[in-house]
Amino acid sequence: MGQKIRKCKNCGRYTLKEKCPVCGEESLPARPARFSPKDPYGKYRRLAKKG
Repeated sequence: MGQKIRKCKNCGRYTLKEKCPVCGEESLPARPARFSPKDPYGKYRRLAKKG
């Protein structure tokens, strides 16, 4: 798969196209958050995920 997932900067929808099919605005490459081994909030994220 040579295409990368993109996110519309206007409506926040994900797409594989250069322009959002819903609002017609430009879409930008979606990037994951940076990983840090010293994640200060990791404990709280895991607790929130458990419910």
